[in-house]
Amino acid sequence: MIKVLLADDHSIVREGLRKVLEDDKEIKVIAEAPDGETAFDQAMSQNPDVAVIDISMPGMDGLEVVSRMAAYCPDIPVLILTMHEEEQYVIRAIEAGAMGYVTKQSAPEQLVAAVKKINEGGRYLTEKAGEALALRVIRGNQNKSLTESLSMRELQVLRKLATGSTNREIATAYNISVKTVDTYRARLLKKLNLRNNADLSRYAIQNKLVEY
Repeated sequence: MIKVLLADDHSIVREGLRKVLEDDKEIKVIAEAPDGETAFDQAMSQNPDVAVIDISMPGMDGLEVVSRMAAYCPDIPVLILTMHEEEQYVIRAIEAGAMGYVTKQSAPEQLVAAVKKINEGGRYLTEKAGEALALRVIRGNQNKSLTESLSMRELQVLRKLATGSTNREIATAYNISVKTVDTYRARLLKKLNLRNNADLSRYAIQNKLVEY
């Protein structure tokens, strides 16, 4: 039996995912989490065989959960399950330590196959995710887009600012100081050649970095 931790901030989505997974007799969802902090705590306390983590969650996001799990419980493979098909998220997730990447538009059997594959020590990418990674290898580190030039933390802060989080809320989510958030915001404005938070929000929406 494959024991799974399921993390998504929408209870109705978790309910549907649980049904899809448990329709397979080899899989059992042993824990659920509505946010990143709870997901990390559940991973540490429940020791699942596989963690299925959404990127967009309140507080600590899925990329941060992957990073922390890679550091504190590296034996638990993480499958990212997200709305984002964009190249930058595939690459970020794999760089953070995820073993698989599946979008919510994928067929249910792909989710089950992905859980089984990474439980066996393999990796699982959708066709689009695989193409995105291959393209990145071909292009190398030259010709990076503006978004690709952002660090993981800069991207996370940008997403939070774009969805209206205050500097203090961002600081709490990522366990950093408000002053550090201010520094990341200043870097973002300079790197992206923007003027204010409204411009940052517009950039994030235009580049599909946030969900609306």
